[in-house]
Amino acid sequence: MRTAERREDEASADRTSAARTVPRRLAAMLMSLPLLAGAQPAATPDPAAEIARLAPPAPDYALGESWASGISSSGPADAVPAGASPAAVDPGVDVFFVHPTTDMNPQLWNADPRDATANRWVDESSIARQASAFNGCCRVYAPRYRAATYKAIRDPAHGKAAYALAYGDVERAFDWFIAHVSKGRPFIIAGHSQGAKHVADLLERRIENGPLHARMVAAYIIGINLAEGDFGRRFKHARPCDRPAQTGCVVQWNAISADADLAPVVAAFEKTFTDVHGDVPGKQMLCVNPVTFDRSRSQASTEQARGLVPGDPGSGPLQPLRPRAAAVRCERGLALVRTLPDVVVKTLPGGSLHYADIALFYEDIRANTRLRVQAWQAAHHRRR
Repeated sequence: MRTAERREDEASADRTSAARTVPRRLAAMLMSLPLLAGAQPAATPDPAAEIARLAPPAPDYALGESWASGISSSGPADAVPAGASPAAVDPGVDVFFVHPTTDMNPQLWNADPRDATANRWVDESSIARQASAFNGCCRVYAPRYRAATYKAIRDPAHGKAAYALAYGDVERAFDWFIAHVSKGRPFIIAGHSQGAKHVADLLERRIENGPLHARMVAAYIIGINLAEGDFGRRFKHARPCDRPAQTGCVVQWNAISADADLAPVVAAFEKTFTDVHGDVPGKQMLCVNPVTFDRSRSQASTEQARGLVPGDPGSGPLQPLRPRAAAVRCERGLALVRTLPDVVVKTLPGGSLHYADIALFYEDIRANTRLRVQAWQAAHHRRR
């Protein structure tokens, strides 16, 4: 059961702290998948009580076993594909990375961080293939947590409670990281899909309204659906990254084939905004081009692309980097991607490239994180 198909096809992050809904990532585009089709309301009168009763024990983040990367060793986050730029040595900056949904266990609402088999899949499919993109700038810290499972995603009522439990773990891990690891150092927060939802909540609840925001180099919130209008509403201080070297800001994109029908995807994404705020300006999703990282340059050719890592998400060594193999442009809030014909990338129904949101821009992420770290360090050095 632990195949590449276990990676997440879920919905988007909800729009406010007060009115949380279960993410419906690409629901319209992926409605043909059994995972998302026919989700039924929960029959249980108190799903939150059931989630709490059946939840595995909470991880102790003082223990190395509660981290996929960072405390005892970086492990799979140390991976560097052939042809990629080298990992940073003693960088002085950390990345707090949260992995996406990976668990299809039909018996669980939330993943069990004690499950060695499940952890191995997390490490191979996400930490080695996603979190490692950030080791070019920083040391990577990635907590194990009781992530909502695919079972929870199919059930709106249980899903809401399962996501709340998962976020509680992520917040505790982040607090431990700040108190015992970061200790005043600059940091990046990053996550993909479910992990990106939790990172967005961290930004809103724990970072942007206090002193931690000054230490945040950037937030890479990848593969969910933050809208342009969330900035100034949900996020009162953090803003989208307009320039490649800007700091304290937010990067987001959702990759989709350039040949896809965008209408159902855009409609589903924008509905998550209008359901909360009404049909007001700002419902278009945020797309920061993941090659240029410049909002005034929404299109990038294959010649500008530094390199992708091909192949389906899964186990085994990373394939060598392929430079100049993907063109991308932001259109209607989505990152439309066209790869060279011989590049193998997992495509989901409707043209979604959700599994490859990070792999498609692997070396571009490495270069951009280094640039932002350098800008943050230069600016804070001048202030001393």
